[in-house]
Amino acid sequence: MKTTLFSFQFSNLLGTVYRRGNLNFTCDGNSVISPVGNRVTVFDLKNNKSNTLPLTTRYNVKCVGLSPDGRLAIIVDEGGNALLVSLVCRSVLHRFHFKGSVHSVSFSPDGRKFVITKGNIAQMYHAPGRKREFNAFVLDKTYFGPYDETTHIDWTDDSRCFAVGSKDMSTWVFGAERWDNLIYYALGGHKDAIVACFFESNSLDLYTLSQDGALCVWQCDTPPEGLRLKAPTGWKADLLQREKEEEEEEERETTIRGKATPASEEQQGKVKYSRLAKYFFNKEGDFNNLTAAAYHKKIHLLVTGFASGIFHLHELPEFNLIHSLSISDQRIESVAINSSGDWIALGCSGLGQLLVWEWQSESYVLKQQGHFNSMVSLAYSPDGQYIVTGGDDGKVKVWNTLSGFCFITFTEHSSGVTGVTFTATGYVIVTSSMDGTVRAFDLHRYRNFRTFTSPRPTQFSCVAVDSSGEIVCAGAQDSFEIFIWSMQTGRLLEVLSGHEGPISGLCFNPMKSILASASWDKTVRLWDMVDSWRTTETLALTSDALAVTYRPDGAELAVATLNAQITFWDPENAVQTGSIEGRHDLKTGRKELDKITAKHSAKGKAFTTLCYSADGQSVLAGGMSKFVCIYHVREQILRKKFEISCNLSLDAMEEFLNRRKMTEFGNLALIDQDAGEENGVAIPLPGVRKGRCWAATTTEGLLIYSLDTQMLFDPFELDTSVTPGRIRAALRQRDFTRAILMAVRLNEKKLLQETLESVPWDEIDVISSSLPELYVEKVLEFLASSFEVSRHLEFYLIWTQKLLMAHGQKLKSRAGKLLPAVQFLQKSIQRHLDDVSKLCDWNRYNIQYALAVSKQRGMKRPSEPLGSEEEADASDDEDSLHLLGGGHGDGDDGDTLLV
Repeated sequence: MKTTLFSFQFSNLLGTVYRRGNLNFTCDGNSVISPVGNRVTVFDLKNNKSNTLPLTTRYNVKCVGLSPDGRLAIIVDEGGNALLVSLVCRSVLHRFHFKGSVHSVSFSPDGRKFVITKGNIAQMYHAPGRKREFNAFVLDKTYFGPYDETTHIDWTDDSRCFAVGSKDMSTWVFGAERWDNLIYYALGGHKDAIVACFFESNSLDLYTLSQDGALCVWQCDTPPEGLRLKAPTGWKADLLQREKEEEEEEERETTIRGKATPASEEQQGKVKYSRLAKYFFNKEGDFNNLTAAAYHKKIHLLVTGFASGIFHLHELPEFNLIHSLSISDQRIESVAINSSGDWIALGCSGLGQLLVWEWQSESYVLKQQGHFNSMVSLAYSPDGQYIVTGGDDGKVKVWNTLSGFCFITFTEHSSGVTGVTFTATGYVIVTSSMDGTVRAFDLHRYRNFRTFTSPRPTQFSCVAVDSSGEIVCAGAQDSFEIFIWSMQTGRLLEVLSGHEGPISGLCFNPMKSILASASWDKTVRLWDMVDSWRTTETLALTSDALAVTYRPDGAELAVATLNAQITFWDPENAVQTGSIEGRHDLKTGRKELDKITAKHSAKGKAFTTLCYSADGQSVLAGGMSKFVCIYHVREQILRKKFEISCNLSLDAMEEFLNRRKMTEFGNLALIDQDAGEENGVAIPLPGVRKGRCWAATTTEGLLIYSLDTQMLFDPFELDTSVTPGRIRAALRQRDFTRAILMAVRLNEKKLLQETLESVPWDEIDVISSSLPELYVEKVLEFLASSFEVSRHLEFYLIWTQKLLMAHGQKLKSRAGKLLPAVQFLQKSIQRHLDDVSKLCDWNRYNIQYALAVSKQRGMKRPSEPLGSEEEADASDDEDSLHLLGGGHGDGDDGDTLLV
């Protein structure tokens, strides 16, 4: 049994870009950090990539705070559990529990403190430093004052004070140190809950915004430099100083209690605020709740988001409207501005939408949206570069596995999508839907070029396309029939009858024109597409069939049934070759309103989807459970079980009910207003035919798992004679073949790269021919991974070509085993082909434009003397090159820039 299956690690989260919580820009302003369920995704806007951090919280993430240097992040979930995360090494440094639901967290600008708000209090902690500490979170002060929940935090630029907004319509200004003239100050003036509060740059002046769309401008009579520390004199000062030093050593907590209406003698000599102005966002007669706001202090830009999906840009303190735009009809949950003030990030939790808007050019930098409802089906493209997903919202989305972004959404279906698949070319997507149509989409022109329908309205539950891409089949849920169309003409070729229950799955034999159909009538039928569409075999099952799939070589058939079994069949002889009992592996949790235990409810669960690995040795199975199981087909044992989610915000994630929700009046889940936001149990549906990665659609999004090769030491036929020193000695002696063999056996990526790149390009042919067949597979896997990061594109292409030319015939006999490596290689080369072809096309059009401009200018100068014609053409060409970004050098330099 190979150990590679056990090194699959979570790779990325697609399909969901924002759930709830606050958005943050990184310090350089080029990336957005977005909470997605109980995970956090970083969207790199400069390099057009997204990456999900390899960590999870117990509940949905509620707020994220970034340190000023961008190295650390504090991630807090709905239960008050906090993770201190290093964004540099992408790992958890510390775990902490705040003993309550935290609404917001914010670091001070100097990075020495951070404040969290929970309930009606604010707590200030010492921020963790770069040195090792026994306790990373040390409580410094606790601030009381608001009567209701606190909502927002903002610091002054010098980290001397911070402001806290509250739902009791008040804003409190607290001193971070023991200031003599500012301990606390309460500001009113609003008639609704405070949404945000912001200090002006290098000032104690303050802006407060309330939910009813009111903005108050507050002026402070004291500059930040006017704040003075308490300085007692005499022996009391010495005593207090000693007590202060002891207190700092013991790091004991200090409590500050504020009063909304302090006595007049307490206000003497203290900081005072006065309201300069009050503005309103809503016009007369309109009522639109303000839900989120952000302020850029350097350029005085205020961005406000509303419940109607509108956001405004204002210049403060004059309150001049710069821009207003509606991005959706759903509530804007979070707003953020990057460090330069050019980009604005907006998050809508209702639609799962994330937008980055460049307000000066009025254009989108990023516009991503997940499926509105659950994703129910997915498929990989043949080269593994794309994943297509279908959802209950009727949308079909295509995702780039490298960048993690959705680049096209098809909305032609009017009801839920039930099945998606790629054709063998990888440029056509075929989908089935409950709206009674099967549609084919072209990925070249991004259009729906075929729509297949049945003679009478029916609901399609599954779809399949043969290996040639010419025959399209779909199974009906209500008429129990299978419809067959021609891709070329769109004409209905045949209607196959015979099943006595809804069709649950269709799959074509990869090697023959034979269709397998699974049905709830406890049978799987095999149809010959060549011989008059007749039924060749009928496989009798013990329970309703839920899913069917062929092995990649077409020699085996796997069927998942309602009794949680997976049965394997020989399709040629219609003989069952094995079965796996999966009921004990489908561990399910107990929903809050279930009347039976999780153990008894598991009896009604089953696998709803199956998929073979590329080598055909393993099968992936998923269903109504938070686990995806990988079984060894021949041994019929469980190889690995992956827990898709541990998010306790979802229902049925725990085996036993939470007794804290059981009261004398009944179950609190019955009156939970947020119970309908999450859609029940995670339903993993793996749909992958790659050997190095697999994907699953779940309640939380599209999860991708891939082989983790970064920290894996996996030597191959290693003995004591193979050392890095001997490998480098062989390179110095120019014994390249022996050096490559030893480097492959040691299997250290850096050393293997050094060895291969030491080989002169004109000797690659000879060395490739001398490599044993067993080592060729290892070298091809290394080349495939190197294409992703290396700049030596031509050098590695020569290696690939020579290896395949020298060993192609022998490798063909082991095609099934080598399929993962070859597909990984194809995916890497195809990506470079797409990038280079786009660059070449761009250059070709620019050269044509330059020539057209030069000819046009030459035609405008017919009266010039003949001797200056060449000079005029040369100057025209040079001007054209300057227009295209060329330098001020000669013509050769300009050509080099274009190519």
